[in-house]
Amino acid sequence: MDFLQWLFDARIELGGGQSLLVREVLGNVFGLLSALGGMRRKVWAWPVGIIGNLLLLTVFLGTLFGSPDTVNLLGQAGRQIMFIATSIYGWVRWRQAKEAGGTAVQPEWASWGTRALLLVALVGGTAALTPIFRALGSYEPVWADAWIFMGSLLATYGMAKGWVEFWLIWVAVDIVGVPLLVSAGYYASAFMYLFYGIFTLTGFVVWARVRARQDRVERVSVETAHLDPTVTRSGGDQA
Repeated sequence: MDFLQWLFDARIELGGGQSLLVREVLGNVFGLLSALGGMRRKVWAWPVGIIGNLLLLTVFLGTLFGSPDTVNLLGQAGRQIMFIATSIYGWVRWRQAKEAGGTAVQPEWASWGTRALLLVALVGGTAALTPIFRALGSYEPVWADAWIFMGSLLATYGMAKGWVEFWLIWVAVDIVGVPLLVSAGYYASAFMYLFYGIFTLTGFVVWARVRARQDRVERVSVETAHLDPTVTRSGGDQA
């Protein structure tokens, strides 16, 4: 209990009356570690991310958890709950693939139809959630809070499915998230969003290269099978 009390009360003083909640910093550190694990396609990325989500949930519902900050970002808080649910799905999916003897996930490009659906869901979901978040008293501009929520949902689901494009959705989230968090006074989260923006571009390049490497291996395998038909014939004889 003493540790929990310290965790909820501890602050990092910045001077000039400004300070950061330790749990906000820790939540973002766990989030960064989860993103790093995701880039490397490690199963542990999911449970590590869940720890960060729980910490940040208490931050963005500041008044409920006794935080001295009076601004509630309902989209930010709601996305932590969404993260936890989606992360459990991703954790199970990647672990099952790993236990089956393969890698946790094989990066794939989404189809053009899927890309269109993701875009429609992002814009349409933002438009639908904005009046709901406003009615609940979320911080202005409310559309930005709704955009971050929808983008985070789609990006996390895309990561679980192994779509390379999920990294670019995170970039779209970060572009809106940085100014919103700065204006709301969540400076640690704003800094991490800025860092995430650079990191997610790196993750996109890494996954795209993995996909390109897999495409080359598959192409060579097909070409080899055509040039050496005995491989297929041999397999048929053995059967």
